[in-house]
Parts: sequence; structure tokens; C-alpha cells
Amino acid sequence: MWNEIDLLINDDTGSGRLSAGSGQECGTALYQVDTLVKITSSDKVLVNPELHAVNSTDGCIIVTDRSVALLDSICQSLQMHIQFDTNVDVVGLCQEGQFLVVGERSGNLHLIHVPSQQTLLTKVRDILFHFIFIETHPFFIVACFHFYKMYKYWWTVFLKSGFGKGNYVLSRWEVDTTKRLVSVQSFADSSIIKGKTMYFMWDVYSLTLIWDWPSIHIKEFLLTTESDSSSVTRQGIADLKLITLTIPDNKQKRNLLVFSLPAMHLLYSLEVSEVSSLVQSGISTDIIYFLEGIPENRQKSPEGSVSVVVMRSLTEALPENRLSRLLHKHKFTEAENFAIQFGLDVELVYKVKASTFLERLASASIASCGQTVWLDLVSEAKENLQQIQDNQFVVEYCINAPWPTYETTQEMLNYAKFRVLRAQARLTTFYGAFGPEKFSGIAWTEFLNNEDLFKNVLYQLEEGSLPCAQYLWLRHQAEFESSFDEKTLVNMLNTIRTTVPPKELSLWFKNVVIPFVRRVVPNGEKTLAKWLEQAARNLELTDKANWPENGLNMAEVFFTSKSPDELGLASSCHWIPSKCGGCEEVYRLKKLVLDLQELVNLYRKYSCRLALSDFEKENASTIVFRMFDKILAPELVPSMLKKFIKPYIQEHNLQEDELFLQYIKDLLERCCTRSTSVFETAWEAKAIAVIGCISDTDLKFDAVLQIMHGAVVPWSAAVEQLVKQHLEMKHSKVKLLQESYKLMEMKKLLRAYGIRDANLLKDKQMIMRLARYILKQDTPTCLEDALKIVAACMLPSVEVYILRMVDLIDKDRGEESLNLLKSLPVAEAEEIAERLTIWARLTLQKEPNNSEEDECEMNLKMFETLASLQEDFDIFISVKDYGNPSLMSQLLEEYIKAYETIQSMAESRKVQATNHHSEEGETKNCSTKSRLYRLALLLQKTEQELGAKLALRALDTGKIEEAIKICRDLYEHHCNEETGKTLFLACQKLCHMLGADVPMITPKELNLPAVIDELACQAATICSPDLLLDSLELCQYTLIAKDIYGQCQIENYGFIAKTASFGADKDPYEEWIYDDFFSEDGIVLEPQMVLPVAYETVSSLMPFAENKIYPLDCTCLANCPFVKGQNLLLPARTPICALLQNLTECSQYELALQLIVSSFGSCLQHCVTNNMNMSLSEKVWRKPRLGFAEYKLFLIVFNCRLIDLNLALGYCTILPKEDMFKKLWDVINNTWQNYNKILAVARVGAQLASHYGEAEEREKFQELIIDAEWGIQLGKFGISFQFVFREPSIRKRELLRILVQNPTVDTNLLLKYCSTYMLDSDTALQLCIETLVLQSANINHVEGDSAGNTEKLPPSILLAKALGIIPLLKSTQDLVISLGGILNKLDPYDYETIENVLRVIQSADEKSISIQVNQALSLLKHLESYKRISPPVDLEHQYVLENAIALSPAAQTRLPFHLIFFRTTQCFWSIISAELSEESFPTLLLISKLMKVSLDTLYMSAARHVFEKKLKPKVFEMRQCGCSSVINKETTKTVQTIHSYLLSIINPEWAVAIAHKIAQELPTGPDQIQALKVCLSLAEKWINNTTAKDQSHQKAEVLLKKLRMQYQRSATENVLITHKLNTTEHLKLVGKPANLIVLLYEHSSIDERIQNPTGKDYPDIHVAAKEVAEINNIDMNKIWDILLEKWLCPNMLPTDVSMDFSRESYILQKHGNLHLKLIFFLSCLQLTFAHRSRALKCLIYLADTNTVESLFKKPIEKVKYFLKCFIYLAEFEILNIPYTYESFHKSPKEGMIKGLWKNHSHEPTAVRLVTELSLEYKVYDPQLWSCFLQKLLGFKMIRYLRKILIAITGIHSLWQVCESFMNTFSAPTSFRRDLVQYAQLDLPAFALGCLLLIPQSEKREQQIQGFLSSSNPEAILQQVDECMNTGEVAGFASQIRCLVLDNIINEKQYEKFSKSKHFPLLKLQVMNNNRVKELVEYLINDAATLITEYQERCGNSIPADMLPCDILKVNHTWPKMKSKH
Repeated sequence: MWNEIDLLINDDTGSGRLSAGSGQECGTALYQVDTLVKITSSDKVLVNPELHAVNSTDGCIIVTDRSVALLDSICQSLQMHIQFDTNVDVVGLCQEGQFLVVGERSGNLHLIHVPSQQTLLTKVRDILFHFIFIETHPFFIVACFHFYKMYKYWWTVFLKSGFGKGNYVLSRWEVDTTKRLVSVQSFADSSIIKGKTMYFMWDVYSLTLIWDWPSIHIKEFLLTTESDSSSVTRQGIADLKLITLTIPDNKQKRNLLVFSLPAMHLLYSLEVSEVSSLVQSGISTDIIYFLEGIPENRQKSPEGSVSVVVMRSLTEALPENRLSRLLHKHKFTEAENFAIQFGLDVELVYKVKASTFLERLASASIASCGQTVWLDLVSEAKENLQQIQDNQFVVEYCINAPWPTYETTQEMLNYAKFRVLRAQARLTTFYGAFGPEKFSGIAWTEFLNNEDLFKNVLYQLEEGSLPCAQYLWLRHQAEFESSFDEKTLVNMLNTIRTTVPPKELSLWFKNVVIPFVRRVVPNGEKTLAKWLEQAARNLELTDKANWPENGLNMAEVFFTSKSPDELGLASSCHWIPSKCGGCEEVYRLKKLVLDLQELVNLYRKYSCRLALSDFEKENASTIVFRMFDKILAPELVPSMLKKFIKPYIQEHNLQEDELFLQYIKDLLERCCTRSTSVFETAWEAKAIAVIGCISDTDLKFDAVLQIMHGAVVPWSAAVEQLVKQHLEMKHSKVKLLQESYKLMEMKKLLRAYGIRDANLLKDKQMIMRLARYILKQDTPTCLEDALKIVAACMLPSVEVYILRMVDLIDKDRGEESLNLLKSLPVAEAEEIAERLTIWARLTLQKEPNNSEEDECEMNLKMFETLASLQEDFDIFISVKDYGNPSLMSQLLEEYIKAYETIQSMAESRKVQATNHHSEEGETKNCSTKSRLYRLALLLQKTEQELGAKLALRALDTGKIEEAIKICRDLYEHHCNEETGKTLFLACQKLCHMLGADVPMITPKELNLPAVIDELACQAATICSPDLLLDSLELCQYTLIAKDIYGQCQIENYGFIAKTASFGADKDPYEEWIYDDFFSEDGIVLEPQMVLPVAYETVSSLMPFAENKIYPLDCTCLANCPFVKGQNLLLPARTPICALLQNLTECSQYELALQLIVSSFGSCLQHCVTNNMNMSLSEKVWRKPRLGFAEYKLFLIVFNCRLIDLNLALGYCTILPKEDMFKKLWDVINNTWQNYNKILAVARVGAQLASHYGEAEEREKFQELIIDAEWGIQLGKFGISFQFVFREPSIRKRELLRILVQNPTVDTNLLLKYCSTYMLDSDTALQLCIETLVLQSANINHVEGDSAGNTEKLPPSILLAKALGIIPLLKSTQDLVISLGGILNKLDPYDYETIENVLRVIQSADEKSISIQVNQALSLLKHLESYKRISPPVDLEHQYVLENAIALSPAAQTRLPFHLIFFRTTQCFWSIISAELSEESFPTLLLISKLMKVSLDTLYMSAARHVFEKKLKPKVFEMRQCGCSSVINKETTKTVQTIHSYLLSIINPEWAVAIAHKIAQELPTGPDQIQALKVCLSLAEKWINNTTAKDQSHQKAEVLLKKLRMQYQRSATENVLITHKLNTTEHLKLVGKPANLIVLLYEHSSIDERIQNPTGKDYPDIHVAAKEVAEINNIDMNKIWDILLEKWLCPNMLPTDVSMDFSRESYILQKHGNLHLKLIFFLSCLQLTFAHRSRALKCLIYLADTNTVESLFKKPIEKVKYFLKCFIYLAEFEILNIPYTYESFHKSPKEGMIKGLWKNHSHEPTAVRLVTELSLEYKVYDPQLWSCFLQKLLGFKMIRYLRKILIAITGIHSLWQVCESFMNTFSAPTSFRRDLVQYAQLDLPAFALGCLLLIPQSEKREQQIQGFLSSSNPEAILQQVDECMNTGEVAGFASQIRCLVLDNIINEKQYEKFSKSKHFPLLKLQVMNNNRVKELVEYLINDAATLITEYQERCGNSIPADMLPCDILKVNHTWPKMKSKH
């Protein structure tokens, strides 16, 4: 029974944990563990108790098994302790702690009143109580009581039952034990959920898993926060802490863990026993309570049973308190670690520890301990003091400490003095870095105690205070030099802010940082290079105003910075540059420098601003592209090209035209690939402007092609104009342009059809698909477009026609298809027709898939029909009635009448019938025609039958238009016999109605007779055979009525326009209609009078059938039988006679004759077929009436323009014979030159004579026909036949000359003419040939040439005609003789006529002529292909005058044939020489070969002429442009041509002479070199072609020697010019190449190249020297050996061992035997140490480490030690002190230094040597160093002294020595002495710096003013500028400069500095001090003085008392006053 409770009070040591001991604790947080309550059992404990507790503001309840203890909230008093029968599971307080609720495991629930400790209520229930994380069942419910409602955060209650109860259920969860899964059943505001042993964090609102902790197995947990719960609600879990209690581990131990949320960082861990439990408390608590059971004997058996239960608290403690306890216990090591861990004052630990040493020292002194003990104490004390930064504490400690010995006391006091001096040095540093205004006790203490000043440097850099950082670096560099590594370098670079001025930063890096890094951290060069690269790039954004120069300055400092050996110390000479120059970082930085150099050039020289990132992507060519891109307007392209782009192209040796072409391609590629509007054509204008700048025609055409391919279709006007302009040019690439133009047209065509992919035109199959697609569009131009596509791709057009015709046929447009077929050529039409036939046959052969309908389908169709009748028309009939045709007809008739009624009503109301019926009526009645037709179909009546009914019914009602429309629809859609009958009946009815003059409704502008005739014709074409005769008869008379109506009206109706058609396109019907038929002109008829009579005639001849018509019966009068008792002719007589009378009265004789013939024929046929009596026929014929009409018509026919021959002959046969011949000759005689009429009359007469058998008359008419035919035929050629018409044949000869001169008259016609009239053919043919060949000649040798005004044919056609006539000649001799004479008289420039004459002579094949016809023709062929380039020479003018020929315009482009072919060689050269050029030479060469003249003369003349005309002007042009060579793409071909001319000259002497002459005229350069090489080769060829005995051999040798000498001098000079080494000094040695090479290797650029590798335009000495050696046949190895020996081993002993070795290394880099040569130098004992050191330094610099180690068999460090020794031994050699390496290596260095100083202190070199030896070997004797510095100052080695002082700043033991010598930037003290020394050394700026360090402000000001009044301010400012340019002390120097400038401003010394370079600084200082007014007043005074002097000089007086400002105002008005005067 746990019944003993003790309340414990903790002490500060934490001993309240009883004897249990302290568990292991760790973590970043510190907690204080206190034990509050101890509970023990009076009985022996056998089983570990079950513990749990609850703590709140009302109290704390502790449950131990059955025991319940109630304490106050702070566990200081016990309020109640109760024992229960069974274990207690649930406890709680309510009502502010007044009531205690206890739930036992047995089910009893107790309510106890706390103040009275009485049980108020005990209830027994069959339930279990579980509280806070007690697992009993797989189902659990998370609940919250009143207590939890207040906080509402993460409290979990597990219940045994599977249902949730209570008032505040948050969520219900269910556990699947088999799958070990947890699933939510309801939701609440919980965040941390516990599984089996793992905890999870979930999002409250979405139940999303955020975090889990599988590695931590937790038993219990709590959530706490130090703030209130409302802040938790606002901030979430950010300020929460999770307290967890883990499950026991293997050692039966638990851990209490404290985590911070949400990152779960472990703050604290405490080891507790196995029996432990967390006390559940509210979330807003700062104390953690837990219960822990402690075993009885924990030390011996931790696994034993619990004997004590304690309640402990964890409170977050202060680290200072813990540290105090540790120091109190003297646990210094633990205290030091604790202080470091929690960031406390570690120095406090050291001070307390030092105090303990004082006590121990005092104890040791009293106890007289042994020496070992106090020595250990002193050593520990000294070591501890070094860790204390408090100088005052250290000094007091050293003074007051009881040191055991005198030596120790003195040592410690010196140490205290050192700390004071260090503090004083720090004070100086603070003053120089920050100034007195920033001084404070705290700042000074922090700065003094700062052991790592480099961090201060980093801080200043981070703050952007570069001067301060520079000053700190300079004074304390030695302190951090040893600890400086790559990581430190990276930290420093990363802290530099972008706001630091780049200029100052670059100077500091150049002179300080980079040399320091190279010396201390050589491997850091890569990091430095990488940082500099990025810093330089960043300046493009941070300092745009100074970009790109600032970036270049920043980047190139890496290469231009000082080297460590530039310090001037001998000890630094053994520094070897690192070999990181080949690393990636340095390479990239070097490339950046080169890029920035080029970028600066672009910015400043070419005004092209590019971003660095863009520039790096470009090359020289694409930069030109970007220059073009920067041009905003195309009009600016030429000016910008001339100003910027061309100079850039010339500088970079780019090919201009090729570059422009490439730019256009690039522009096209960029503009076509980016997504822009298709109408954006700005790039086109720019591209066109660039094309205008291209000079090469080929490339210009290429550019145009590129634009054509890339331009948007359709092209813009500019592109269209550009293409057309180039299409008109004569060039080989015009065809390509034409093809591209066609392609563009195709693209444009395709785009019209919505096709944009032009690649489809590459596939033939796809092309045909395109054609098919285009044809399917069925546009008016689709066929034309498809043909264009096919023609452009060179495919047959037949396929297109077939596709089009098939398409038309498919659309029932067969007539169009037929017209298209007729329009094609015959051959093509036949092929298409054949293929269409095949297609049609195959189409028709496809059997339709018509399956027979069965009975079911028929029944189904019938019932569907009946249903439709019922639903749509309310017609209810049976199946039987449906099969009754008469009933169906009756029904249809009724509905037709109803339809007509509705239509008439609608017309009367003038509205549509559909608008006057309801929807019901529309459905049930046939109110529309479509419904009527539908009803007819349902009633088994076809559409055709209904249409016939409606048409006839419409005619009955007079609706002509409706009837005609129905008839046309029937003919169109139902073309069969029934329709033919309907049309016949309708037409017959119309005729009767018109004849009876029945009223009818006729549409306006309707040609009713034409319509009736059309219907009659249609009826005749489709009617049945029974109706055919009637239909034909009806057609005959309707046509007459139509013709009569055509003569009635004057409107445009009825007239057919006659169109011309020829050949296969002529329609037979049109041919018959318009074949010269007679058309009579008569009086216009009155339709009202004529038409009724005409149609009455038709009605009488075509009566209605009164009876039934049987097969083959007719109703027309002509074919009907007699009717007994009736005369059918009588009704027709009256209208026929009336109509005839009317026609004859109006002179319509042709119509009258037509009516008579037709009507008489019908009547005659009626009579003849019914009665065979001949007398009746004679009575019918009325001859006189017919003869009168024919005679009248005969006269009219022959007076027509076109005579109807057949009609005329017919009329003639009717009239009397005698009268007819007389009438015919009268007509002929009265006709004047109308050969067509004469021919027609003659042919009628001839036929009439043949008819009557009159042979004589026939012969006369035949002769007349022949003459008329020739008159007509010659009239077509414009030849008049009148003067020989109807003349005898002999007179016909006179027409021959006219015939042959007419170009259109061919040979056949001429021969036919001669044959017709029996003339001589040879004379005519010869005359014809001469006329043909001379038709285009410029001379007129044929008299009476009447063809001159006719159009001339091409000479080729004329020649072909002439050659075609020659075989027709019987003899050609006369022809050849005649043409030979004509040839000499021809124009020498008329090649066509000359060629024609020669061709005719050649074809005649006569041997008698002396001309070489083939040679002449070959010459003509060459001359025709040649275009003259020079004007006619004098010889040509003379020839023209001699032959009385006018100079032809062709003389400007053609050479004279006669002067070349017939004249002498001299005449030949006179003409040819002027024509020589590169282009004309091939033709002239062929001409020369043909004429067999000297070709050497031609080649020489050509070479000289081409050079003079083409190359020589280019030479001067290129020289002015600064180009070294004239050879480029444009001139390369010309140079090659001249070379080929020279090689073609057979005579070598001539070839050398002309080549040398050309070389002499070329300027010195590569062109002259090449020319001289050609001369040399030709001279060698000359020598090889001769022998030693030949007279010319010696001459050739002399010439070769001179040429070779000239070539070597010119080539050497050209090498110097090429490499920009053509100085006067170098040019003097052109004749001495060896000396020249030696001088080249002494060029200054070699040193500059080593100092600044990124410099530009360094000449390549190696290449230049090699080229000179090759030209002059010199061995470079020998020269290299000589130079190495000269420089490495000079004859004179060097005075400075630190001499540069750049020249030696430059040669050795290229030397083949590098290592052997240097080893040779090192092995020569006679060499000095200076020589050997230089050689060794070269070797180490050039060779890699492995090579050096392999050569020396020693490590590289040992080799470098050799080098260092050699350097010092070389110094000893200069002093003539004999030292060897062994003696130097073994000798004690301090003794050697003192001995050297003793004997040689009077020599500056020795003083310098001992100083450097002391530094190198760390000999820091203060007395000796004091002498060193005094001597250096005495020798005035100020610069060297300054570097020495900088070098010893970090040596503390020498600070006292160098007080008087360290300058103001490096030394800590002694201002007065420095001031005197600096004043003596003429260093006023340094002296002023010393005055600034005076501590007393009043004295400092007084001294500074006195110094400035006696000093030169300008000298001080000059020295300040020098210091600031070093980049070392910019901060302090700027203070001095400001001080001087302020003094100038105060003293108003503006006049003294107004013209100095410091005036801008002065103005800036004035503005900074806000004293601008003073400076303005000074400037005004100066301006006023100048104005006064000027006005006085001009005669204007100014008052003396006028103020300067008034003078300025008055000066403004003077110009106006002066202008008025």
C-alpha cells in the first residue's frame, strides 16, 4: 500500500533526486531537474505499481495503484490522500477543485467533496474507465471533457467499447489488427495520432499525413507551449513542444524526450526508469512533470522492483547558473566546453582559471616546492594568459603575480609590454581604418580583443567599406597570412558586395590581393579567376553606365597584376608562376577578357551594343548580322554599312558579299521560324536593302532566290518588284528565278484553294490529287488552275481533262463536257475520247444490285401508302378501292380542282395560300403543289401524268407561263414518248388559241412563238412514231410563225449572235445555219395583224383530232385522208392568201416564198396522196406568181455582200437562159475589184453554162474564175492584181518582182504562179533567193524594192527559205557569181546577211568561187558570239568611207568581218588589240587560231591588257583601303587568268619579261611576292630549256639571280609588314636576315606578352622569324642556340639577379631540345651562379614537375631550394664573395649575415642582401635590424625600405626597432620622427599622414595647418593619386586628399587649380561641402574680367564699379543693341 508521502525541497545542486542518481541527459536545451514528491509503501512491493497523474490549476492528482493523492498545483502541500479497494483508472477535478471524481477499475464511480473530504456519491456501473493512452481494445474513441474543451488540442482517450460517447467526441478511429492499419470513422480537430508504438502528424482539416516518426517508439506524449492557448490557435504548432516517453529499451530504460515542432528537433533527452509516466497537464505550461519508480537497490540491480515513486519536474534553466556551479567546483574543462556549447563568455573561464594559478603560485612559493612544480605552473599560466584578450587583466596579472624567479618575472613583464605595444598598434589601425569619430570604449575593446582581424576585413567588405578593408589588410596581412587558405579566399570573395566601386576594387586586386594569393595560396588562382569572371559579368547589370570598360578592367587584372617577384626582393626571385594558366577557369577568364576587348571595340568604334551573353554566342560574321539587326529603317542600311559595317568587315577580313548573302539566309530563317503575323514584312524591306549592297551578281541572284523562297505568299509589292527587276536581267540564274517564280505562282494558286503546304508539289501522285481537289471545287477557273499545276510539274494534261469531263458527266453536265472535248486539239481529243469511252463502258458494266421485292414488301408499301393517305389527306379507302384505277383518277381530279380553287383564291387576295390556312388545313388539304404531287404518287399516278393534266388545264385557264414551266420540267425530268405527246398537244393547243385570238396571260418579254417552236421541236425529238409526222408538220409551221415574228419586232428577242469558229471547233449546226445564206431586208411587220393570221394558217393545216386516232393515223392536212363531203383545203386558203398578201406588201419575199412552198407542199401532198389526178397538180401551180418572186429574189441575192451560190443558181435555173447570161455579165462588168463577188458570179455562170451545155460561155467563166482566185489570193498578201486582171499571160510577168519581194509569198505560190501563166521559173527563183538573203541587208542593191516598208523576218527564216529554193534551180552558177559580187558590198557588221550569202554559196556547191567559205563561216560564228567592248578604230571609219557605206549602229557591239577576213595581219591586230580582256580572250583566241596569227603576241597583249584594266586599278583601290593584297574572290579568277596567259607563252624570255614588268608595278606585299615567284619559275623554266652552250643560258642565269635577290628582300619586307614589325630599324636589316631575326627576338612585345597575356595585337615573333628564315634559307636552331647563350650566359656579369627571363622562356617554349639545353647550361662549371639560376628558373617555369624531378632525380621542393641557393650565391658573386653551394648550405646563417654586414655594410647591394637573408632565415636581432633600416634610409632606398617595412609588419619582436622607419600606413607609432624623415625625403603626403595620427585634436589641427601653409598642395595631391592607384591605401589617402582640398577651399585658391587636372576633384569636394556659391562667384569674376577686356578691345567702356553679375547681364543685351545699329 502506497501510503507514505513526503514533500521535498530542492537545493541548487539538484541533490533532491535522492540517492537515485542523475540519469544521462543531453541536448541543445538545458533543463533543471527537481524532485517534488516521494511516495513509498509500508508493505513490501512485489509488483511494480501502475502510475498516472493529472496536473491543472486546481491541483495535482497522483494515482499509484489504489492510492490517490491530491496536492496543490505546485506540489507544496498535501490536501487529500485516499486508498480505494481496487486500482483507480480515472480521476479528475471540477468546479475549481471543489470536487474530486474517481473511477475504479471495478466500475465504481465516486464523487468526493475535497474541502470536507466526504464522499458525496458512489455509483456502481458495469463499465470500464480509461484515461489517456491506456490500450485495451482494437476500437478506440477520441473524446474531450469540459477540461479539454477549454483547450481543444490533441488529447486522446481510449475506450474499451467500440462506440463513442460523451458530449465532445472529436473523432473515432478503428484499428485493423490483422493488417495493422488505422482508419478514421469520424472527424475532429486532432493533429498527432498514436499508432501501436509510432506517432504520426496529420493535417487537421484534410487528414493528410504530414510527418511520421517510425524510429521513435513512444509510450506517452504531451504538447506544451510557453504562451497561452490563443496564440497556438493563431500560430498553429510553430511554438509547440512535444514531450514524449519512450517504451523501455534492452536495458529496461526509458527516455524522456523534448522535441520542437514542426521540425522535430531534439531539444533535450533524459534517461528515466522503466516504471515512469508523464503527468498530464494543460498545453499552456512551462513545467514538465513526470512520475518515476525507483528500484530498491538501483546501483546493484536496476531490474529490481520499485520501492520508491517520485514526482519530478523539468524546468528550462539559465546556462549562466550552470556555468557558475561548474566554475565553483573548478571543473574548468567541463566549464569551457559548456560555455562554448551555449555561447557564453569563455574568457571568464580562463580568468577564473588564472586566479587559481595565483593561489597555487603563492602556495608553491610558501611551501618552497621544487623547480619542476613551479615551472609547470608558470608554463600553464603563460598558456592560459595567451587565451585572454583583456590586455588590462593580463598586464595587472603579470605585474601582481608572485613569479618564482627573476628571469620569469622579467619575461612576463616583457610579455605585458608586448601586449601594450600590440594594443597601441591596434589603436593606430583603428584610427586609420575607422577614424576618431567612430571611437568608443565598446568598439575599441571589441576591436582590440579580436584575435582574427581577417573577419573584420570580411565584415568591412560585406558592408561595402573597401578603403577600411584595404587598410586592415595592409597593416595586418602578416597576422592572417599563415592561416589563409582556399576556403578563406572563397569566404572573402563571397563577402564582397556588388556596391563596391569596381575601379577601386580592380586596383586592390591587381596590386595586393592577386599577388598575395599567388604567393600564399597558389592553388587559389582558379577560385580567383572564377570569381573575377563572374564579377566582371555582373558589372553589366550593376554598373551599366561604365560597361563594358569596367568589366574589362575587372577581368584583366588577373593577367596584369603584379607578380610576387615584382616586390623587388631577391628572396622573391625564386617564386615560379603557377601552371594553372591551362586550367579551365583561367582559360575562361582569358576568353572573357578577349571577348570584352572586342565588345569595347564594338561599343565605341562600331556603335553596336550587344549583351555579353549574346556576344559570346556570336562570331565575327554573326556580329555583322546583329549590326544589320540594329538598323531600324531600311533606308539607313547604305549609310550604316559605309560608316560601321564595312570597316568592321575589313578589319576582320570577311568576305563582304558572301556575308550579306548569309545574313539574308539568317534573317529568313529567324523570321520564318518564329511565330509572327503572316503580314509582317518588315524583314523583307531590310533584306532588299541588303541585296542592293551586294556587288557580286551571282550572289545577288542567290539572295533574290532566298527571298523568293522565304517571302510570304502572296508577295509584297517590294518583293514582286525585286523579282521582276532581276528577271529582266541577262544572267545564267534567271532560269532559276523563273522556276521559283512559277513555284510562287503555284503556291499562290494553292492558297486560293486553302492549301498552304507547297511540299505537296514534290510528289507526282500528290500533284494529281491536288488537281482532282481543285477540279472538285468547280470554280470558273478550276480547270485552268489544275492545268497550271500539272504543267508546272511537267505532267500530262490529259489526266486533268479526263478528270474534269468525268466530273461534269457525274453532275449531268454532259454538254459542257462535250464542248470541252471539242475545244481540244484533235490528237488530244481522240485520246481523251477513247479513255472516256473505256471509262463509260466500265461504269455501265457495273450491274446494279436490284433485288426483286417479295410479296411482303409490296404489301408493306401498300399499307404504308394507305396510312399516309389517312394521316395526311383524310382519305379513307379500302385495299380493294386502292386497286381501282378509275376511283383513284376521280379522287385525284377532285383534289386537282380543290388545288386550283385554292390557287385562284390566293391570287385574288394576292397572298400565298399557305398563309391563309391553319396548320390543320395545311396538313389535310393539297394547298401546295408539292402536296398535290405527293398525293398523286400515293394514288398510283406518276409525276408525269399529273404534270400533263396540270399543263393542259393551265392552258385551258389561260395560264401560259405555268403551262410552259410544267412542259419544260416534264421535258427535263421525264424525257419519254408520253412527254412528247403532252408537248405536242400543248403546242397544238397554243397555236389554235393564238389563231383564234383567245385571251391569255402572257409574261412580259416572253418570245411566245420561239417557245412554241421550241416545244414543237422537243416534242418531235421524243414523241412516238405514230405522232412523228404530225410533230414534224407542226415544227415546220411553228418555225414559219417564229420567222414571221422575228420580222415583226425591233426588240432584241429572237436574234442569235454569230460567233466566229474555225476548224475542228466549228459546230455543224452553226455551219449550216451561217454558211453564207441569204438574209432578206424587208419592212417590219405588225404582230397584231400578222401573228393571228399565221397561227390561223397553222390551225387550219394542223386541226384537232375529232375522232379517235389509231396507230399510224395523222391529223395534219398533208397526211390526213379525205373526208367524204368535206373540202379540207378551203379552210386553209383564206388565211394563207391573206398572209401572202401581207408579206409581199412588206417586201418579205423570202418568207412569202417559204410560206408558198410549205403550204403548197402540204396541200399538194394532201391532194396527191388522196387523188392521183395530174391535172389537179397543174391547177395548183401558179407559175407567173412564182417567177415574179424568184426574179425579185435573184436581184436581191446578187446584191448581197455574201452571195448564196446555191440559192442564186436555183433562181437562175427558173428564169430564161438568154436573159440569165446577159444579166450575169452585167453584174461582172459592174463590179470593181470585188474579186469575191466576181468569183461567185463566175462560178454561178460556169455551172449554169455547164447545165445548158454552153462550152464557150463556160471557158470564159473559167478564165475569169482563175483571175478572180489569184486576185483574192494575192490580195491577202497585200499585192494588187488589178493592172493584170483579165489581161493576157505575157502581162503576168510584170508581177514577178513584186511577188518575190513580198516576205509572205512562198516558193510554192511563186512556182504555181509561173506554172499557171507559163513563166520561166529559174529567173523567178534566183530573184527570190537574192531578195531573201538581202532582205535584212543595210544596202539597197535591188531597184524598185517595194518590200522595204513590210515587216522583216528573222535572218534564219529567210536563209531557210533561200536554201529551200536552191534545189529547185536548174543551174546555180549565175546565182553564185551574183552573190559573190554582192558579198563584197555588204555591211561588214551585218553578220546575218553575210552568213546568209555564205550559206547560200556553200549550199550551191560551186567550185568557181575563190572564197574559203568554211573559214569565213567559222569566223562569223566566233564573231556572232562576241560582244565588242571598244569603239570602232580609225581603220574601220576609213573602210566605211571608201565603200560609201554608212557606219552601222552595230559597229558599237560587233567587229568588222571584212577587215578581219579579207585584210592583212596588221589590220587584224589593230582591231583585236583594243578588244583584249579577261572575258573576251577565249573568243579572240579562237579567232586568232582560225586566222593563224602569232599566239604569243596575243598572250602577251592579253596579260598586259588585263593587268592594266582590271588589276592595276584594284591595286590602288586596295592600297587606299588599307588592304595588303589585291587578291580576293573578285580578283582571284583574273590573277589565275593572267598566270595562265604567262604559262601559255612559248617564248620563255617574253614570258619572264612581261611577268617581271607586272611584278614591278605591284606594291610591296603578298601580291608582289607571288608575282616574283612566278618570275622565278618562268626563269628556271627558261634555264631548263637551254644548255650551257646556248647564248641565252648565261643571260637567263643572270636574270634568275637578280630575281631571287629581289624576291628575298621583298618577301622579308612583306613578313615584317604582315606582322606589323616594319619599323625603320627592322627594315634596315632586310638584306641581313640573320641579324634581323636576332633583332626580332629582342622586340619589346615579348616582355609585354609575359606581363599581360591578354593584350591584343602582339606580333608572333616565332612565326615571323621562321618565315624570314625559310625565305632566306637560314637554320633557326643555330640562331636559337646563339641567343640562348647570349642571354643565359652574358659576357658581362649581371648586377641584378632578379633580371627577367621572358626572352629566354619565349625561345625555349619553341626550342626542340629544351631540357637538354638547360641541363647543359646547368652542368657547365664555368657558368656563374647568375647564369645557372636563370637557366634553372626557366626550366622549372617551362617544364612540368615530373619532368624536373626525373631530370634531377630529386623532389621538386629540393630543386626549388637549389634555385634559392643559386640566387643568393649569385648575389655573393656580385659582391665578389667566394661561396660554393656546399659552403653556403652548411654555414650558420646568422654568423654569415653578421660577417657580411661587418665587411660590406658600406655597399647598398650588401645591405640589401643581408636584409633579405635575415628575412629568409628569420634572423630577428633588433640591434642588427636597426642598423639595416638606418642604412637603407641613408642610401635613400625609400621604395625598397617601404617594402621591407611591409614585410616585417607581422614580426612582433621587430616592432620596437622599426618605430622610426615604418611608414604611416604600416607602423604603429613615432609620428614626429617619421614627419621629419618624410619631409627630408620630399614626401609631403606621407608627412601629412603622420600629422593625422597625432592624438591631441588641437595640436593635430595646429600642426596640419602649419604644414599645409608651407607645402605645395598640388604635390601632395599628386602623391595621393599615386598611392590611390596602387590600390593599397585608398582609404587613408582619400582622407589626406579631402584634407588638402578643404584647405584649398578655405583659402579660396581656385585660381591656382582652375587649370590643373585636380580641378574636377576640387569641384566635387565643393559640392560635397555645400560651398558651391564661392566657386560660382570665382567663375563669375573670371567671366566678367574676360568680358570687360573683350568689350574694351571692341571700344565699349564698362564702369569700374559694376558688379560681375551686372557685367554678365549687360553682355546679354549688347548683341541686340549692336544688331539694331
